[in-house]
Amino acid sequence: MGAAPNLYGPAMSEHTFPYSDANFDDSVRSGVALMDLYADWCGPCKLMAPTIEKLALSYAGKARVGKLNVDDNQLTAGRLGVSSIPTVVIFKDGREVERFVGVKSEQALKDALNRHL
Repeated sequence: MGAAPNLYGPAMSEHTFPYSDANFDDSVRSGVALMDLYADWCGPCKLMAPTIEKLALSYAGKARVGKLNVDDNQLTAGRLGVSSIPTVVIFKDGREVERFVGVKSEQALKDALNRHL
């Protein structure tokens, strides 16, 4: 018997930027960046994975779209005051401009990104 199929898509793909404690400051310093803060064990986070992947493809070259695993990058999650996941934070030129907590629609996140491009 094989492993159960992943119905929610990958936690991270080649299209999403791998945010980390080490690269956070440089990664959001200029331009528009969307960061999905998640954990592998979080069911609602898994539901967001396909949406983040679509955004990463749609906004390639316009905005940096990626994910930050809060279990592996507790410093950044703490700096951002994240206490619930999934949390999506949008930055513009190093400054937080919008924040969403919980599962959000692709359209809601597109609208937010478009406001800052």
